[in-house]
Amino acid sequence: MSSTNDGRQPYPRPYLEPAANPTWIGRVQPGNFQPAPGNPVDLPRQHWAAPSPARRQWGLLPLLLAGGVLVLGSLVLVVPFLLGNTGVAGFAIGFIASLVPLTAVLLAVRLIDRWEPEPRRLLWFAFTWGAAVSVAATLLIQPVFALAAPRTSEDAFAYFMATVEAPVVEEFSKSLGLLLLLLAARKYFDGPVDGVVFAFTIAAGFAFTENILYFGREIASSSEPGPDFLRIFILRGVMSPFAHAIFTGTTGLVMGFAARKWHAGYAVLAFFVGLVPAMFLHNRWNSMGQDFLAEYFVVQVPIFLVAALGIVLLRLAEGKLTRQRLLEYARAGWFTPAEVEMLATAHGRRQAHRWAASRGRAAQMRALIRGATALAFTRQRILSGRDVQLHQQDELEQLQGIPALRSAVLQ
Repeated sequence: MSSTNDGRQPYPRPYLEPAANPTWIGRVQPGNFQPAPGNPVDLPRQHWAAPSPARRQWGLLPLLLAGGVLVLGSLVLVVPFLLGNTGVAGFAIGFIASLVPLTAVLLAVRLIDRWEPEPRRLLWFAFTWGAAVSVAATLLIQPVFALAAPRTSEDAFAYFMATVEAPVVEEFSKSLGLLLLLLAARKYFDGPVDGVVFAFTIAAGFAFTENILYFGREIASSSEPGPDFLRIFILRGVMSPFAHAIFTGTTGLVMGFAARKWHAGYAVLAFFVGLVPAMFLHNRWNSMGQDFLAEYFVVQVPIFLVAALGIVLLRLAEGKLTRQRLLEYARAGWFTPAEVEMLATAHGRRQAHRWAASRGRAAQMRALIRGATALAFTRQRILSGRDVQLHQQDELEQLQGIPALRSAVLQ
């Protein structure tokens, strides 16, 4: 057997193009590698037939409908719970105050997700899962753990619920949303960066609702609501807005690596494996007591810095992978090497944005960059062996759109 590069140059299988694995994420096995389709001049026209209607499936609709039903049902439980603990005034103040740490986390999500943005409908699913469904699940499961908690003293009971129940139940409830996304929307769950983005978004929603409870309860129950509210706001809104994000982010990271080589069994296994570090980090945070400040600066701050460095490395690796995949299309005649540098490097994108903005074509340039990036990640799915035929159809459709996107920029 032999394969060809655009039907011209034969080479024996298994073949792996030099530099096909530019990073430690998304590595391609030789048996899965295949050349990029040739440009329209070289590719027979019948290869460009439109996909049959039978290939069109319901897509994300079942997931989004099921998510909407779960969110509405969860709000029936969550909203009365919050109002019962905070009162109307406490709820309103807690809601407004919770927007501060929420904004910080969502800005981080936007920064991480800029290279290959996820569909907004999936980000909304992730956020509402965290803000409503995971909170409702936590409220329903908590009584089971309360039955097993020690009753020797009030402090012993509270310590068990904070260090055992909260890490186990909350991380399980949040990460169920990740598992659903990986199983039902795997086309958009490409790797560790996507796992971190979805995990951070779910965690942002959960922390938002939890902060409403904590902030509002201080207003409603404290004899000195002003100082107590300020204390809890500094603790949760200033010192630890990313705590839940980092906990659940470890699960998303593990599940993202599993997503690189799609298999339902890997997804479920990664879910349980990823829960271990998430629960451990959550436990360590909730276990901090009298030495809180010392442990915060000695342990928690370094953990945050390591997480930030890891995300930077993931983003750099994602960029290198994009560049390599577009170079493969360039060799098939779809892009020039200069276009690849423009579309697949941070420096090139900045220059392209400035040039396009000066000509009034900034929106068109953004569309071209998004289209090229989506194409690169579609090719990565093909080379990883995930749903190859489905993604090959997507690849052809995306390739058909590239000339129009380019023309729109140059008009």
